[in-house]
Amino acid sequence: MACFSACASLIASPALAREEAVPHSGIASTSLCADTYVLALAPEDAIAALSWQVDQPVSAAPPWSRALPKAWPDAARLLELSPALTVFGTGEGGRTARLLERAGHSVLELAWADDFEAVRDNLHALGLATGRARDAAAVVAGIDQRLERLNERAAARLRAPRILYLSASGGSAGAGTYVDAAIAAAGGVNVMAERGAIGWTRSDPELALGLEADIVLTSFFADGYASTFNRARRHAAYRRLLEHPARAEIPAGVWPCAGPRLIDAAELIADAIDAWERDR
Repeated sequence: MACFSACASLIASPALAREEAVPHSGIASTSLCADTYVLALAPEDAIAALSWQVDQPVSAAPPWSRALPKAWPDAARLLELSPALTVFGTGEGGRTARLLERAGHSVLELAWADDFEAVRDNLHALGLATGRARDAAAVVAGIDQRLERLNERAAARLRAPRILYLSASGGSAGAGTYVDAAIAAAGGVNVMAERGAIGWTRSDPELALGLEADIVLTSFFADGYASTFNRARRHAAYRRLLEHPARAEIPAGVWPCAGPRLIDAAELIADAIDAWERDR
């Protein structure tokens, strides 16, 4: 409540009037997920700031972007940057977005996405918000073309492999997750979805001991955040999966969320499937 009062006072202050006199320009992103959308659609000279996470190993942002100002969901910081549009990740706008709108700033909060259809919707929404609707349509068309090529690759295989995703925490991904969407697009069968799991699953060493798969996918092991919850790095029950002969590590930066680079993850999974089929 104290933060809200302070921010409200800021909006009513003469300092804000001076801030609003500064022309708004460029796009600011406040989260790692929003970064992926902004980078997919906006040229370098149209980006005013990217999120504070852009320097983290989980970010796949290009080198030039790391010199940009950093943003986060904080009204004072965003008023200082004065972008023409602030893009928030799902559920991140909240009070900050409302305060910015009251100050005359444009904002967009990305919708929750777990599949390619939602990625398309977010790209179109960002295209409308930035006046780049045609560019957004071109990005979407490119994703659809790549999905079609993945379908053609899958149709040429002898069978669809059973694929298990193992997170650094020891959990996995069932139906209705973007990992499941990427596995399906690549032409694989998600082991956890096959078992009836829905959403993200928790670490279960006993379950892990009995799981069988043709391919094991891992991610965020080498380039994720260090955490005491990363049980799969240490627990003996996961060693068999980590040493699987057909293990494929997907770079964290291509799927920190269901974003425009989810198609990159699907293509990497398809490459792992092709390698598995050759080695059988």
